[in-house]
Amino acid sequence: MIWMTWRQHRKQALFTVIGLTVLAALMVPTGLAMRNTMASTGLDECVRLALDSEKCNTASRQFSNEYSSLAFVGILFVILPLLIGLFWGAPLVAREVEHGTHRLVWTQGVSRRQWALVKVGFVGGATVAAAVVYGLGLSWWMTPLSHAGLSSRFSVLLFDMQGLVPVGYTFFAVALGIFAGAIWPKVLPAMAFTLVGFVGIRVALTVLARPNYLPASTRTYPVFGLASAPERDKYDWILAVGVRNPDGTLVVPNGTVECNQVVEGPGAPCGSEFGIEAGAYNWQLYQPAGRFWLFQGIETGIFVALAAVLLVLAVRAIRRIA
Repeated sequence: MIWMTWRQHRKQALFTVIGLTVLAALMVPTGLAMRNTMASTGLDECVRLALDSEKCNTASRQFSNEYSSLAFVGILFVILPLLIGLFWGAPLVAREVEHGTHRLVWTQGVSRRQWALVKVGFVGGATVAAAVVYGLGLSWWMTPLSHAGLSSRFSVLLFDMQGLVPVGYTFFAVALGIFAGAIWPKVLPAMAFTLVGFVGIRVALTVLARPNYLPASTRTYPVFGLASAPERDKYDWILAVGVRNPDGTLVVPNGTVECNQVVEGPGAPCGSEFGIEAGAYNWQLYQPAGRFWLFQGIETGIFVALAAVLLVLAVRAIRRIA
């Protein structure tokens, strides 16, 4: 049964290896080039020591001008888990049932349960192996872009391409495809369901759930009497900003106001057009940068748990196929 499963999917395995090789051919040279540029300009030392000087700012701008376009190339990597789910997961059961080849196997002394477990185990193992390889590779490749300050590690693209989550996304996409093929045993409907379900779940978790995995922290500083905002970690994930009056009323959403002079009450020239009162403060709602790996673990766990449930349901559905 294992040998037969390998023969059925060896072309897909070959294409996957070729795809990973192509990605490596792109990522390794550019990743090394970015690291060499950071070293030659001194930007790596600026990042390591958290320095803020004119030299460091110049090095950051130089790096940005040279490599910022690569961040958009990374967008292509975001869809890789979906592609694996569409072309590995969805056809796994649906193609065999659609063509009727499953009946031949089931008449050769192979139970439905054994057939399902071997196929799911083979594809699941190959999926996890591929996801780990390109997940670690992407993390290595994206590190200079993240550390150079081109974007926060919590930004949608960087968060989704680094660390543990690519493994969870890929495992979930394949499990969703297998489940879809067991419920609607035709390839095209299974692929369509996988596409819609994967995108829907990803968007829902990214927009609604991810900002609330842990209670957000708040940062405040006065509107009056400060020249600038207090220092913060540039990798913090800022969820919301605004200006609030002493009673907590939000008077300036999505913005900040900083007045150098100290004032006594409303009607002062600085900020009076917004209805800002004495004692008003700038307010930020944020997730600290130090929670990055914890959020990675939480989101990966969610997708792995969803994948496990889908695989159990898929195996049960396969046992009921006529």
